[in-house]
Amino acid sequence: MSDAIEPIPSFVVSDRNLALELVRVTEAAALASAHWTGRGKKNDADGAAVEAMRTAFDTVAIDGTVVIGEGEMDEAPMLYIGEKVGSGGPAMDIAVDPLEGTNLCAKDMPNAITVVALAEKGNFLHAPDVYMDKIIVGPGLPEGVVDLDSSIENNLRNLAKAKGKAVRDLVLCTLDRERHEELIAKAREAGARVRLLTDGDVAGAIAACLDTSQVDIYAGSGGAPEGVLAAAAIRCVNGQMQSRLLFENDSQRERAQKMNPGKNPDRKLGLHDLAAGSVLFSATGVTSGTLLKGIHQYPNHAVTHSLVMRSKSGTVRFIEGYHNFKTKTWTPQ
Repeated sequence: MSDAIEPIPSFVVSDRNLALELVRVTEAAALASAHWTGRGKKNDADGAAVEAMRTAFDTVAIDGTVVIGEGEMDEAPMLYIGEKVGSGGPAMDIAVDPLEGTNLCAKDMPNAITVVALAEKGNFLHAPDVYMDKIIVGPGLPEGVVDLDSSIENNLRNLAKAKGKAVRDLVLCTLDRERHEELIAKAREAGARVRLLTDGDVAGAIAACLDTSQVDIYAGSGGAPEGVLAAAAIRCVNGQMQSRLLFENDSQRERAQKMNPGKNPDRKLGLHDLAAGSVLFSATGVTSGTLLKGIHQYPNHAVTHSLVMRSKSGTVRFIEGYHNFKTKTWTPQ
């Protein structure tokens, strides 16, 4: 028997460290945007988060390509789709939302977060900036317990049975939008409670997969890029998600087809269609909400609360960071 040790692919060696490096990226964006909390200037808050996140990526040992970002190169000066980031290393696809919930930050409302996900190259759906219909439940349930093409009443009944609950004990989370009026009404008629979000459906989608949130199911339409970010997190905890891109016109459909050649843009998407392979995810709270605590600022330091996950191990870490502004190499604005 040979005692030779087989070489381990670089991503396997590095992904544990990368998962923790991501926390520094989301922390930097959160600290930068926190200065703008409650000031009513969502664009300034977003701009500060983008700049801080981009700078932080310069220290991460990856050869990264942004596939879910702030928009096209001519629309976004930083972290645009196709931008290269990182200091060199394994080829990775990057999904980012430097400030998910810009309005929430501007108005000092719950659930503003900063988000980053990484996957090996080619493993994220290249999603155009269109709406996506989504349904999400947490881990430990029979496969297919809910279905995107089934009625919300059937989904709630099947979910209640699988969880050993009554429908009246279930909490459905969705965005508070006019397009969801029928969904909300039917869920309530079935007996479920409904938790409404003004913005920030990434946090709401992830909450459906965490026992601490008291959310049982997420449903409704939101941004497709946010759907990919949520899928990365849901992969890490073995939750379930189904989705479908929603198009307002042929030009949007053609764009989706171009971004994913050979694929039917109208197909129902499973979790692995959105985020496949080994996935890493990090989020840091800007304002306190269902998922994370927001930043607590003091004269000379700040405290951050972050969530970091790896699909390979299924490990979920909540990290509280203490940031001393006297010793950091950068200072908040």
